[in-house]
Amino acid sequence: MERINLEGLNPAVSSRYGPFINEIIRGRGEEIHSIHIVGSAVTPDFNEKRSDINSVIVLHRMSLDFLEFIAPFGKKYSKKRISAPLVMTIEYINNSLDVFPIEFHDFRLAHKTVYGEDILKDLDIKKEYLRLQCERDIKTRLIGLRQGYISSAGDRRLITELLIRSFTGCIPLFRAIISLMGKEPPILRQDVIKTIQGNFSDSDVFDRLLLLKNGVIRPSGHELSIIFKDYYNAIERIAERLDELKD
Repeated sequence: MERINLEGLNPAVSSRYGPFINEIIRGRGEEIHSIHIVGSAVTPDFNEKRSDINSVIVLHRMSLDFLEFIAPFGKKYSKKRISAPLVMTIEYINNSLDVFPIEFHDFRLAHKTVYGEDILKDLDIKKEYLRLQCERDIKTRLIGLRQGYISSAGDRRLITELLIRSFTGCIPLFRAIISLMGKEPPILRQDVIKTIQGNFSDSDVFDRLLLLKNGVIRPSGHELSIIFKDYYNAIERIAERLDELKD
């Protein structure tokens, strides 16, 4: 039987995830190929008061019985900020690298295999698929910003919500863009922002957006307008750079 390996994790992560994985292995271990903790929970960015613990469970074959088995754990473990795991098979992963390259690129960068074989470390992410999803994501954000700003009609609360909504999920996207630029993507959130900011913005707009998202700052209406313009211009520059990568 495979050994559960929680070594090297933040103590808050291992103490919360340990009981969860033990229950799963005891109940349906024979169906499981591997289990991986992904995202901030395996990085120094993990905040035990705010961060969720995300994971991927890889099965030998997809089983609705397994989903039925694990479903009741949600109520119990969500209180410990353990998100519902992504349940996949090896075949599904291999057939989805062209559809979700940003997500799998980020799994490859930031994960710890806590049970079974590490199949994430050698995922073959094709640059053409990564560029295409990055371009789609960035241009979708631009459309969302334009529509949202018009709909907000200058309302400070609505503009704040628009900016936070748009910025949420940017870190995996930014890591993928850094990779497309031919650089090694940083793991730490602040290093990712510093790299992107240094290449696509003349201001510290991404730093300000992170503070806004975390509730650290409450900008005035005028300050929000400046943040919006700086953010929009930076996202537009990224879109232009991605277009250049087509050649």
